Amino acid sequence: MDFSNMNTQMIVSLALLLLIGMGPKIALVPFLDKTKNLDAKKQREVGVRMVKIAVITALILFAVGALLMRLLHVSDGAVSIAGGIVLLTLALKMVAVSDHKIEEEIDSPINHRQMAVYPLAVPYLLNPAGIVILIIASSRAETLLSIALVVGLVLFVGLFDLLVFSNVDKLSKRMNPTTLIISEVVFGILLTALSIEMVLRGLANFGLIELAGGH
Repeated sequence: MDFSNMNTQMIVSLALLLLIGMGPKIALVPFLDKTKNLDAKKQREVGVRMVKIAVITALILFAVGALLMRLLHVSDGAVSIAGGIVLLTLALKMVAVSDHKIEEEIDSPINHRQMAVYPLAVPYLLNPAGIVILIIASSRAETLLSIALVVGLVLFVGLFDLLVFSNVDKLSKRMNPTTLIISEVVFGILLTALSIEMVLRGLANFGLIELAGGH
């Protein structure tokens, strides 16, 4: 993440990373599972609250991430490795698709306002990949232009999330459950690869390994 070379490719890459890190895909299936017994109005309320909490948390992380890293003496590499490991656990759950776990959660009492914060807003909507990206961006964004870029992209992704989850009742009627599960597994595999990449980049940051191509 090099803000000294802010070209179109860099901006598009950062936007795609933020879409993975706080876009709707990872949170969509858990959201539908946890809100399927709610009416459309309540479901939209949970969705809107979830997006608001995720965006506010993302902006706070970006604002204080660099400070936290300095106070805790944590490096980019350590943050990348930790985020990769946590993301791996989420990705493996997506691949495994545990029906038993879902049934247990449905049978337990649910606080919808709390559910919108955890686990939906964090760590599903704002997931470990997004947290890592924002903390590292916080430590590297030193100009007003780079700060404005990250904030603008966070708000853009947040608006996209809001569009999806405020209309999720309409979208869910058009979703084929089988296709949704297949896409969940496929995306879980891609996220597993991303989590491994994050760990490898963290190890490379410490000089323990050298990535192919020197990247």
